[in-house]
Amino acid sequence: MELFEPYRFGQLMLRNRFIRSATWDHSADTDGKVTEASLAIYSGLSKGNIGLIISGFAFVSSSGQAVDGQYGVHDDRMLSGLRKLARTAHGDGSKIALQIVHAGISAWGHIETAMAVSEVVHVNRLHREMTEENIESIIKDFAVAAMRAKEAGFDAVQLHGAHGYLMSQFLSPVLNRRTDRWGGSLENRSRFHLEVIRRIRQEIGKDFPLLIKFGIQDDLAHGLTLEEGVRVAGWMVNEGIDSIEVSAGVGGVAIPHLKPGETERVVFRARSAALKKAINISVMLVGGIRSLDMCEEIINSGDADMISMCRPFICEPDLLKRWQSGDRKPAKCISCSLCIKCAREGQLLECRTIHPLNR
Repeated sequence: MELFEPYRFGQLMLRNRFIRSATWDHSADTDGKVTEASLAIYSGLSKGNIGLIISGFAFVSSSGQAVDGQYGVHDDRMLSGLRKLARTAHGDGSKIALQIVHAGISAWGHIETAMAVSEVVHVNRLHREMTEENIESIIKDFAVAAMRAKEAGFDAVQLHGAHGYLMSQFLSPVLNRRTDRWGGSLENRSRFHLEVIRRIRQEIGKDFPLLIKFGIQDDLAHGLTLEEGVRVAGWMVNEGIDSIEVSAGVGGVAIPHLKPGETERVVFRARSAALKKAINISVMLVGGIRSLDMCEEIINSGDADMISMCRPFICEPDLLKRWQSGDRKPAKCISCSLCIKCAREGQLLECRTIHPLNR
């Protein structure tokens, strides 16, 4: 079956086309260091035959932390733990990418004043508009973080350019009200993305795999349109992005839920299909995929090249082994997101519905 055959994009060879989408697990310590609990999670994922594991997001600057229990890649002190994380993922044959992020105006509440692309009246969060110097400093932080990931033994880096974090904030005309070279036209609003990619390429070289989780469209009035997102994607490919994972931008639902009567709903498929028609690199599709039949349909239709999942692997780390054995029943995950609620309440990410004994 094509889904389970080795797959190459850029310089990265995977054992199959399945991706574990980046998932915050609340396992890092108060400094952002990897813990034994982190290693246990990634050991289970690798044993499940996943082709590429994308780590939970790691903040590139102390001002860019999004949540408690989040990994950090902002300091060399993080390297020891990150090396262990990469080795653990490699233990049973998976490849691993480190996802890196700056939260911008969505920074963790313990950060007194959030860094914002521009002042936004309707955002109920103490924030200040970034200066040119601030922007330059954060671009450098992204580049250094990517180099740390390479030094730590990761196989790739993924930029978090979705879910309303800083990169999404720069692209969105709702949150980017700047009148300088970083705001206004689409070309200006995309400048941050392109500069980050260029600077990272200077640090890690032209061959090290660089990916992005991309909020290709905002889901609110006067936001980034799909047409604009597709244009920006093309520019990013020209600067050296190797693969794009299609997701939500500002105002979108990053963790889709099923409607009454539904068992599966692939929310970003049309966006992925539009992107595939416009670019010549591999596209990952995430969001609501629950059955092997749907995985095959997506790949065979050409709407995406790789299948990316998050919550099904929280529920069943060995889901792919089950499917490979001939058991084609859909994932046990019912998209209730109690696992995410668990992490938000300060506990380790785990399934609380299918595995009630964890309560």
